[in-house]
Amino acid sequence: MRTLLEFVDGAPASGLILAAMLVASLLALTRMPELLERQLFRPYWLTRRNEYASVVTSAFLHADLAHLAFNAFTFWSFGFGLERAIGTPRFVALYAIGLAASSGVTWWRQRSNPAYASLGASGAILAVLFASILYTPTQSIYILPIPLPIPAPLFALCYLGYTVYASRQDHGRINHDAHWGGAVAGLAFVLLVDPQAVGRAVGLVQEMLR
Repeated sequence: MRTLLEFVDGAPASGLILAAMLVASLLALTRMPELLERQLFRPYWLTRRNEYASVVTSAFLHADLAHLAFNAFTFWSFGFGLERAIGTPRFVALYAIGLAASSGVTWWRQRSNPAYASLGASGAILAVLFASILYTPTQSIYILPIPLPIPAPLFALCYLGYTVYASRQDHGRINHDAHWGGAVAGLAFVLLVDPQAVGRAVGLVQEMLR
């Protein structure tokens, strides 16, 4: 328990978001599958049936365990450190804006498609990921079984590239359309609230490339 408290110290919002994501998704996937159906984000029906709450509730649920594991790992890798760096109020604002932007993109692209429905926190998490990279562009992460550290900017570009490919396939209720909106929202948020961070990131990247 002490180790857990130390881990979330300085990042209460990240701890709550991750816990809510894990509990809600695991409950729905293992005990209450009907919850997934009720909380799907359906752009076509958003205004027609007043399903506005699904914009938020769908972001705490995931299509399967692999989807949950990847999103939870990405958020765990970048969210806690970013919240400690920028503070909880800004972090909460970033997450909310990322969610709103990604949902807006999805609504715009799919608003005329009554069959479209999706789940997942990927849009908001992409906002966190890309904002985090602007603050610490030299960070790396480890993903088993890959034996070498993966630079965070490379991980982000690969993640985004995969979503572009996946958005053109059968998405299986994973909201790949949201990812571009979240990524751009994360970059724009830092540019607006802390432009000096963008300048520092550009300088660090230039030094790395020399």
